[in-house]
Amino acid sequence: MIDAHHHLWDPSRRDYPWMTGAALDPIRRPYTVDDLRSVTKAAGVHATVLVQTVSSEEETREFLATARDEPVIAGVVGWVDLTAPDVASQLASLGESGPLVGIRHQVEGEPDDEWLLRPDVLRGLTAISDAGLVYDLLVTPAQLPAAASAAAQLPELSFVLDHAAKPSISAGAWEPWAGAVAALAERENVHCKLSGLVTEADWAQWQVGHLQRYVEHVLDAFGPARLLFGSDWPVCELAASYEVVVDTAVELTGSLSDSERLAVFEHNARRVYSLS
Repeated sequence: MIDAHHHLWDPSRRDYPWMTGAALDPIRRPYTVDDLRSVTKAAGVHATVLVQTVSSEEETREFLATARDEPVIAGVVGWVDLTAPDVASQLASLGESGPLVGIRHQVEGEPDDEWLLRPDVLRGLTAISDAGLVYDLLVTPAQLPAAASAAAQLPELSFVLDHAAKPSISAGAWEPWAGAVAALAERENVHCKLSGLVTEADWAQWQVGHLQRYVEHVLDAFGPARLLFGSDWPVCELAASYEVVVDTAVELTGSLSDSERLAVFEHNARRVYSLS
């Protein structure tokens, strides 16, 4: 099993702008490689993809150094300024520093829902494609149309949608999320992570059944060949432990064949991120 989406952080060393409010107090502490080894071993996960948490090249270089020394971390999705004139050289430099497999920007925090379609951003995305890397999409439902347009304009770039675009499961929201996800899935160069859904549900009272409709929709839209499992640990600890998240994902994919499950929980991540 490969966990295609998790984080590490230390609030005593770095500021995390998204980590505000008392509700996030339970995860406002350091999460280290030792913690990662512990939870992955208990859950039977043998490799992971470490994903950026802030807009910081320094963090990305730290993550790449960590991955070089930690066998369980097979790849890093880092950050660069997509709008920088020298983005291509930045990507080349990072690629020499460790197992860089992709880039992500926290587009969900951008006030412009069409940020991905800015000419300077599209130029940066083209550089990611030229570097042979993947681009992780962290977007809200309102930003999905722009994501679909970007994917259409850059068919050679592999996109991975994080957290299924974060539908508001706790509110029972469906449209426009469902239609926009289906439209994005029409682009063959887009994959989707089965991740982050427990924290879109009611943290205290969620049940597996609350997630079922949303998981079935992304399965129908993307198919098991373009779906990747990710824990979104340690964010998931707001609603569930690492092991519970893994068990929930296994239960929600119970209708799949053994080979389809193997694709979702290992082979797709290995193929999309070119993990060794």
